[in-house]
Amino acid sequence: MPVLRNEIGDVLRNARLTQGKTLRDISSGARVSLGYLSEVERGQKEASSELLASISEALDVPMSAILREVSDRFETAEEFGRVHVMPSIPDTVPELLGELRAR
Repeated sequence: MPVLRNEIGDVLRNARLTQGKTLRDISSGARVSLGYLSEVERGQKEASSELLASISEALDVPMSAILREVSDRFETAEEFGRVHVMPSIPDTVPELLGELRAR
C-alpha cells in the first residue's frame, strides 16, 4: 500500500516538472523554504492542508486536482492488491494428516 506523503510528493513533483519549474520557483511562490519543499516532494515531510494549498496555488493547479491524482494512485494500488498474480495452491496438509492418522 502506498504512503500518502510519498504519493502527494510525487504528484507535486510531477506537476512542477511538467511545467518546467524549479524548486526555487515554487518555493518562493508558495512562501516555503526550498529545503522544506524538497522534503515534501521526496515524501520526507507531511504537507499540512495549508501548505498543500499554498504549493497548489504556486503551481497554478487546483488542490482538488492534486488530491484527485493521489486518490487515483491509491485506487490503482488497491485494485492491484486484489489481483491474484499466482493461482491459489490447494492446501494438501489436511489430506496428509488424515492419511497419517489412518495408518
